[in-house]
Amino acid sequence: MGDHKEQPLRVGAAVRRRRRALDLTLAVVAERSGLSVPFLSQIENDRARPSRSSLEKVADALRTTAVELLAAADPACSVDVVRAEIGEPGPDPQSRSLVRGHHQMHATEFTGDHDAGREFQFRNDQLMYVADGAVEIEAEGRAYRLGRGDTLYLTGGVRHRWRATVPDTRVVVVAVAEHIEAVRDRKRR
Repeated sequence: MGDHKEQPLRVGAAVRRRRRALDLTLAVVAERSGLSVPFLSQIENDRARPSRSSLEKVADALRTTAVELLAAADPACSVDVVRAEIGEPGPDPQSRSLVRGHHQMHATEFTGDHDAGREFQFRNDQLMYVADGAVEIEAEGRAYRLGRGDTLYLTGGVRHRWRATVPDTRVVVVAVAEHIEAVRDRKRR
């Protein structure tokens, strides 16, 4: 239960992400693929499952392949457990992903020391939580010392770097996904 392998794939989100990445409207994809706008909308909202032929037409219209769209598809689950002993590997051996798949949120756990010389700047907001140990974070020309249980919130675009100041430090970073463009609320008139 909660294992992605048990769930059918939802290709709609992958189609929508690809279409938006190319700045295409549903009408343009419909024209290129020969499929109707309502049908494409149903695919994107997972209300219709495209046949192999339809998926290939959509993929061609999006300048990709059906295999790539399926590889980027989300599993059809709303609850997923990532076990500590078999967590998803992160970008380096000292990190692991706490959320699987393409979602609106990413969460990564970092354990041990971290490359303090590496500077980060993310387009969207993120929250850093110190689960164990202590860190020093440099952001906007100021240094912040955080201990166990402390959090630091960074708005999108803030350049920052951090380092563990205690052995076996664990930091959890939760962020709005890069494929989601976070926007500020606009003043209503």
